Amino acid sequence: MINKRTQYLLVVASLTASLQLSVEAQDGFRPGGQLSTWLNFSSGSDLPLWGGVRYIPQVNLSRTLENGHTLDAELSCNLYGTAGTRPFDTISASGKLKPYRAWARYSTDRFEVRAGLQKLNFGSAAMLRPLMWFDQIDPRDPLQLTDGVWGILARYYFLNNANVWLWGLYGNGSTRGWDIIPSNRNIPEFGGRLQVPLPGGEAAMSYHHRAADSRKLPGVADPIEKIPENKLGFDAKWDLKAGLWVEGSWTHRHGDIGILRNQAVLNTGIDYTFSIGSGLYVACEQLLLSVFDVRPAVRDASFFTVVTARYPLGLFDNLSTILYCDWKNENIYSFVNWHRQYDNVTLYLMAWLNPESFSLPAQQGNQNIFAGKGIQLMFVYNH
Repeated sequence: MINKRTQYLLVVASLTASLQLSVEAQDGFRPGGQLSTWLNFSSGSDLPLWGGVRYIPQVNLSRTLENGHTLDAELSCNLYGTAGTRPFDTISASGKLKPYRAWARYSTDRFEVRAGLQKLNFGSAAMLRPLMWFDQIDPRDPLQLTDGVWGILARYYFLNNANVWLWGLYGNGSTRGWDIIPSNRNIPEFGGRLQVPLPGGEAAMSYHHRAADSRKLPGVADPIEKIPENKLGFDAKWDLKAGLWVEGSWTHRHGDIGILRNQAVLNTGIDYTFSIGSGLYVACEQLLLSVFDVRPAVRDASFFTVVTARYPLGLFDNLSTILYCDWKNENIYSFVNWHRQYDNVTLYLMAWLNPESFSLPAQQGNQNIFAGKGIQLMFVYNH
């Protein structure tokens, strides 16, 4: 059985060969990377004071073939270390090196196929995204970081701007997005998407099949190794005087697993840029989340509203804010971000005021960081 580490090494070897061809052909070779470091205080964390550093080195390769088609690839890894402390009492530190992106692509004017560790996302929603099937992007994260998935993606673009996606995944064993149960990494996943133009916008239908594995869930009396799961999604967006969109996802898991059998997520949103000063951008989304056995019950569903606003303070400074309302638990989450952009350097100053206990959907990665009251200073260098 080929594990992730072996997969990564195989892709590295393939990309190294492509690099040699690219250098010999004097075609595209672009090394780069991103260095970030941060320091934050959060009252809701077990260790209130945290600091960290992350470096993502990246190499992009490209070669144009004689028929005008293109071969390109991307290779990057995620190297990071963090340390947290409760002053004069406790300290904890950790670090990790893992692959971040490792893919190769063949493309023409209307077709592309990409294989390897890649970012796979789509949909019309901006913040609370029902179609967040393969990523874990937090809208509050200024770097928009997310782990990729191992697989193959093919896309074909028609002359009328319609496009069709087909994908197959393998070796991905963690939860992603709205997943409640992790995937069985030894069973292939597959799916597709069809997107078509509409007057003033576009619409799409998406589908994905995988096998979930409840053996990784704590406290499960009778874990199941292979739970067939089907996801069906739809989304549409219109650019009128204001932007309007709707996005939904329904997940059905086969078997006697109680309330986890069905999951429905629905989002509606609107955005508009007001002619105030340099332009005030405002977006609002409403989300409904329901998990049920046989039929949904509105009284048991969760409702969330999120509002975001962005305003440029000048040529180099921007101010943004995100406000979440959890109507079921009667909680409000607020987040403010100021950033200043230089040539290759960006400074961020972020602050938040949230409940000590988190209940936001699909935000598992940063619950501890943004709990309670807090502030964070971040330095980012791109080269």
